[in-house]
Amino acid sequence: MKETAKSHITFVVVAGIVRPVMNLLMRKKWLGLEKLPAGGFIAAPNHCTEIDPLVVGHMLYNQKRMPHFLAKAGLFKVPVLGFVLRATKQIPVERSTSGANRSLQIAKEVVDEGGAIIIYPEGTLTRDPELWPMKGHTGAARMALESGIPVVPIAHWGAHEVLPRYAKRMYVFPRKTSRLVVGDPVDLSAFAGRPLDKATLTEATNVIMEAITELLATLRGGQPPLVRWDPSAHNQSVHGRFISQDGKAGGSTGGRVGNTPDAGTATGTDGAQ
Repeated sequence: MKETAKSHITFVVVAGIVRPVMNLLMRKKWLGLEKLPAGGFIAAPNHCTEIDPLVVGHMLYNQKRMPHFLAKAGLFKVPVLGFVLRATKQIPVERSTSGANRSLQIAKEVVDEGGAIIIYPEGTLTRDPELWPMKGHTGAARMALESGIPVVPIAHWGAHEVLPRYAKRMYVFPRKTSRLVVGDPVDLSAFAGRPLDKATLTEATNVIMEAITELLATLRGGQPPLVRWDPSAHNQSVHGRFISQDGKAGGSTGGRVGNTPDAGTATGTDGAQ
C-alpha cells in the first residue's frame, strides 16, 4: 500500500510500542480477514471500551492496512501528539464547511493510498446496558455515499473485560481473549442517486448498524435487543461519559440516567461524526 516515507516510519515506531503491549494484554482471535477490500475502505466497528481503537488498529496494521482515525481538530495542535497525528495522516474533524471539505479530501487521499478510515458510527461508547451497538450517527454513511468508499462492518468482543467501559483500571489477569470478526462490505446500492437528506442518511446508517450488530451477535452468541438503544430516549448525553443515579459511570437498566459528560476523556474517535 502506498504511504509516504514519513508516514510509514511513524507508523512503524508507534506500532513498535503498541503491538507488544496489546499482545501482552490479550490473546487475539481474528476472523473474516479475507473480506477486507483490496483497496481503501471505511472500517465501521462497534464501540464498547476506550481501548477499541487499539484493538481495531492492531488488526488492520497486522494486515498491512494503515489505520486512519477521524480525530478532533484540536488534537492536532497538541505538542508531540499533533505531530504523530499529522505524520500518520489521521483525519481532522472540523465544524466549518471548509474544514469538512478538507477532511473529506484527506479521507479520499487515504483511500487512494489503500488505507483504512476507522469511523465509529455510535460516536461514543455505547450506552446500551448490555454493550450492544446503539443508535448510530450518520458520518460513516455520509462519507460512503458522497465518495463511493466501501464500508466494512467490524465487531469485536473481549477487550471490555480488560478495560470495562469507563473503568479506571485494567484487569490483565487472568489473560483475556479479544475476538474480532470482519464482515462483507455493506451493500448501500439502494441509496445510489438519492438525495443525501436526513431520511436517506438515517436509513443508510441503520443498515450499517444492523450489519455490525449481526456480527457482534455471532461473536457473543446472544440475541441483541429488538430496539437499538437511543441515548436521547433515556435522557442521556450524546457524547462523553454519563453517570447513573447510584453514582457509577455507565448507567443501568433502571432509573433515570443523567447527562454528565466528562470533558477530560474526549478521544479522537468519540463524537467525531
